[in-house]
Amino acid sequence: MPKGYCIAHVTPTDTANYPKYREAASAAIAAYGGQFLVRGGRYESPEGSSLERHVIVEFDSFEQAKKFYHSPEYQAAVKLRRATSESTFVIVEGAE
Repeated sequence: MPKGYCIAHVTPTDTANYPKYREAASAAIAAYGGQFLVRGGRYESPEGSSLERHVIVEFDSFEQAKKFYHSPEYQAAVKLRRATSESTFVIVEGAE
């Protein structure tokens, strides 16, 4: 069964409060068995524009990634992310 991935691109706009989102999101990710593959770090954007931070979290399946995203724990964190950053978020199924 293919893995599931959550991919976020984020530019914090409220750097004083953005760490509250990171803490809440990390706890929810752990609760749903997610593993960070990418969390910030260096990047290049050779084509087009990009937000500042890039995060990829791996889950055992696409369904588990969706359960994480729609969970009450992560939805509480989403409110913090939206209040403290500009961001995009996708859930994708990995290759078999």
